[in-house]
Amino acid sequence: MEKKKKTHSRISTWFRRMFFGPGRELSFLEEEQVQSPLRSMAKRFFTNKIAMTGLIVFLSCLLLVIIGPIFLPLDLSYSDATQQNVPPTRKLAAVPEALKSDLKKLSVGTTYGIGCDNAGQVYTWGYTKITDKIDLAEIPDEVREAKIVDVAAGYDHVLALSDKGRLYVWGNTRLSQADIPQKAQKKDIILIGASTQYSAALTKEGYLYLWGNGNTADIKVKKDYQNHIAKFALSDYAYVCLMDDGSIQYTGYNATTSYAQIPEGLESGVIDIAASSTTFAAVTDDGEVAVWGNVTNGENEVPEFDGEIREIYGGRYHYTALLDTGKIISWGDNHFGQAKVPDHLAEGKEQIKDIYTGYYQNYAVNEDGKIFTWGLKGYLMGTDNLGRDVLTRLVNGGRVTMTVGAVSVIIMLLIGITIGGLSGYFGGRLDVVLMRIAEVISGIPFLPFALILSSVVSSSVSLTQRMYLIMVVLGILSWPPLARLVRAQILAVREQEYVMAAKAMGVKELTIVFKHILPNILSVVLVNITLDFATCMLTESSLSYLGFGIIPPTPTWGNMLTGANNSVVIQQYWWRWVFPALIFGICTIAINLMGDGLRDAVDPKSEER
Repeated sequence: MEKKKKTHSRISTWFRRMFFGPGRELSFLEEEQVQSPLRSMAKRFFTNKIAMTGLIVFLSCLLLVIIGPIFLPLDLSYSDATQQNVPPTRKLAAVPEALKSDLKKLSVGTTYGIGCDNAGQVYTWGYTKITDKIDLAEIPDEVREAKIVDVAAGYDHVLALSDKGRLYVWGNTRLSQADIPQKAQKKDIILIGASTQYSAALTKEGYLYLWGNGNTADIKVKKDYQNHIAKFALSDYAYVCLMDDGSIQYTGYNATTSYAQIPEGLESGVIDIAASSTTFAAVTDDGEVAVWGNVTNGENEVPEFDGEIREIYGGRYHYTALLDTGKIISWGDNHFGQAKVPDHLAEGKEQIKDIYTGYYQNYAVNEDGKIFTWGLKGYLMGTDNLGRDVLTRLVNGGRVTMTVGAVSVIIMLLIGITIGGLSGYFGGRLDVVLMRIAEVISGIPFLPFALILSSVVSSSVSLTQRMYLIMVVLGILSWPPLARLVRAQILAVREQEYVMAAKAMGVKELTIVFKHILPNILSVVLVNITLDFATCMLTESSLSYLGFGIIPPTPTWGNMLTGANNSVVIQQYWWRWVFPALIFGICTIAINLMGDGLRDAVDPKSEER
C-alpha cells in the first residue's frame, strides 16, 4: 500500500511539473532549468493564435459530431419521396401576412401550403417547385382573375374552386390530373380534394367525381353509391366515403385492398372521416375512433382524451382531432413534431374554429383569425434525393468519418512506434529486416489495392464489417512513414547521456526504448499523427468516392459528396455538396493548422526559416 502511494505521488508530481510547473513561483534561471520539453512546447503552442484557432474549430467540429447525433438521431431506413431536394429553409409553414387576418380556406401540400382569402385571391408559400420547370407558385391568370372559395393541395398539383363552381388545376398535369369531367364543371360543388396524382369533387346532391392517374389509385365509383355520399377521404392510393346514412363505404372496385376492409361498427353513426397516406380513420357519434389500412407509423395508437372528438383530420402519417372541449390532440408519426400539439392548444386555451392538416404540418385558426402552426418548418441544410435531412446525415456522417480516421491513426501509431522504436534502437539485422518490410508496405499502391479488396470482399461483409476493414487497411498501410520518423529520432538520441546512464544502471533495453527514449521524441510523433489524422479522413472520403468506402445508407462525408457527383446536382441542388464539402474542408484545415502549430512549438527555429 505504501509503495502504491509513493508511485501515485511520483506520477502526480511528474504530471504537475510537466504541464503546470512547480508549485511556487521560480526565478528566470530556475524556471529554465526545470521546464520540461512538453511544457515548453505547450506554452509555445497556446500562444500561437493560428494554432489555437485551428484547435477551437476542430474541437467545435468534434463536439458537433459527438453531441449532435443525440439531438439528431439517424434512421438508416428513412426516405420520403415527398421531401426530395428541398433547399435550406425554415419557412415551409410561413403563412403570408395577407392571409393571417383574412383566411377563408387553406390546404397543406408536401412542402408547400396554399390558401385563399375572403376576396378570392390565392396565395402559396413554402417550397412550391415540383420539377425544374413546374412551380405551383406560378398561379394561372384565369385563377387570379376568378374568385376562389376553396383550394386543395395534392402531391404534385393544386385544385381550386371558384364561386361560380368552376374547377381549376395547375402543376403537374401529365397524368390526367387536369382532366376534369365536364359534368363536374356544371354542378354545385361543396367539397374538393387532391391527393397523389388524382383529385375529387363532391356535389351538393352527393355525386362524387374522381379523375387523374388511375393506374396507381382506385378512382372509380360504383353507381349504386352515387347521390348518397356526404363526405370523402383520400389516401395516396384509395378513397372511402361517408354516406348520408352515417355509414362508411369503400365505393371503389378493388375490394381486395386493405382499405376496403372496413372495421365492424361503422355501418352507422359515423360523424367524420379522414385519411393519412396509407390509412383511414372514422369517428362515431359515441366518440370511438377506428383506424384501418396499412398502419405503419402508429396511426391506430389513439391517445386517451377527455371529451369527444368533433372533427378529425389526416396528415401523411398522423392524425389531428378537435374535441368538443376545444382541445386538440394528435397522434401517429412525430418525426417533425407534427403530432406534438402546442401546450396552449392541447389545453384548449384557444377558441379554435378551423384546423387544416396535411403531410407534415398542422394549422389551427381561432375565432379571431389568428393562425397557429406546428410540424415541419423546414430544413436548415435542405434534403437529398431521398428526402433525408442533410444536417442529420452531416452530423452522423462526421462521427463515422472521424471515427474511421481516429482508429486508423491509433492502429498506425501502435505499429509505427513499435517497429520504428525497435529498428532505431537495436539496429543491425533487425533494422534491415524491419525497414525492408516498411519499404514493401510503402510500395503497395494504396488506391488500386483498396479497389481490388473492395471487389473481393464487398459481397461477403456487412456494412459494419466494411467500416472495420477500412480502419484496419488504413492503419496497416499507413505506418511506414511514422516508423521511419521514430527510427530517425531514436538514432539521434540513443547515444545521449541519459540513455547511457540507463544502460549502466542495468535497465532493460525495451524499457529504455519505450520508457526513456520514446517520451523524449513524443512531441515530434504528436505532430505527425495530428497531420495523419486529417490524411486518414481524406483517404476514407476518397475511398467512399471511389466506391470502396462505407456505402449508403450509412452516411460519411465522403459518400455524401459522392452522392452529389452529378452535374445536375452541382448546378441545381447546391446544398447537397456545399455543406459536406464546407465542413470537411474546415475540419481538415483546422487539423493542419493544429499540426503546423505543434511543429512550430516543437522546433521554434522553424519559424525563422
